[in-house]
Amino acid sequence: MTDTTGVIADLTAEAAEVDALVAGLPEDAWDTPTPAPGWRVRHQIGHLAFIFRIAGLAAAQPEAFKQLTASLTGGLDVAVEAALQEYVHDPAELLLTRWRAERDAGIKALAAVPGDQLVPWLVNPLPPYVLACAGMMELFGHGQDVADALGVRPVRTDRIKHLCGFAVRVRDFGYEARGLTPPAGEFRFELTGPSGAVWTFGPADAAQRISGSAEDFCLLVTRRRHHADLDLRAEGALAEEWLDIAQAYRGPAGEGRQPGQFAR
Repeated sequence: MTDTTGVIADLTAEAAEVDALVAGLPEDAWDTPTPAPGWRVRHQIGHLAFIFRIAGLAAAQPEAFKQLTASLTGGLDVAVEAALQEYVHDPAELLLTRWRAERDAGIKALAAVPGDQLVPWLVNPLPPYVLACAGMMELFGHGQDVADALGVRPVRTDRIKHLCGFAVRVRDFGYEARGLTPPAGEFRFELTGPSGAVWTFGPADAAQRISGSAEDFCLLVTRRRHHADLDLRAEGALAEEWLDIAQAYRGPAGEGRQPGQFAR
């Protein structure tokens, strides 16, 4: 059993950082385009509100969540787009209020789940710790899009260790999204956090290795930067290939970002 106390505290703090990006925005700034094609700031916050809403439903009312997901037609992408339409037409003040309410309810519900209990999720049931880490991934990626749209550089902390560990856990998502067979062997990851701490994952003697900045690793696996613009190094042909396809979420990879799209 993994204790969820720490990750819940960090999830709450990361959500507050995203909130701070938009809390004082005037109405027209919510329509600022973000790097995600077709998505404006309001789309990013609406998406996060929806994700926290369904996470809270899964944690607090598992059977209701199962009924909801069983009723979805057209796949998750279609459901997400349909859900966005419930949010993006709201005035900014109402959208901000909805995001805060659904965020807080979702985190509270997740925190109440015993660490050894599984929470139903979109493909497989997950321990609450892992689902909270997935929430960190959502906040990091969509928060980065908002920050890029507004010309803000987020200040990262060692809270991102949760996302790094999650991305290692779901290393194969990039292969699965492209219909590729994942390699059998594990990779070694050696990542330097914002504090200077070094975090390691995987066998020390693995032939395939990824090392470098933990923040840049998170930008890679959320596909918010092209690997050519990141302080990451790969050793081994499979590790080199993985840099091109890495993603910490299921489903289509999306367009990603182009080399040189963002100045360092």
